[in-house]
Amino acid sequence: MGIPAERIERLFALAREAVVDDEYDRAREYVRLARRIAERNRCGVPREFERQTCDACAVYLRPGKTSRVRLQPGHVVVRCLECGETGRYPHE
Repeated sequence: MGIPAERIERLFALAREAVVDDEYDRAREYVRLARRIAERNRCGVPREFERQTCDACAVYLRPGKTSRVRLQPGHVVVRCLECGETGRYPHE
């Protein structure tokens, strides 16, 4: 794991802590920084982090606090409670 990947992982951990403390703007900034580092270094954001952030408003999605998660046949529906954006991901 290189330096950019470690920094991205650390920024997502900080975003998670900021959401726990109800500081959503700070969490958004950490997510934006992590995405920018991934773009600059062409390493990409890991899938587990990509699905834990809202594509529209860049807030860290924590079930019950900033997102609502529902299971439907064949996919998981994640709705951001900050902006209303919906993401659907397949599951088996």
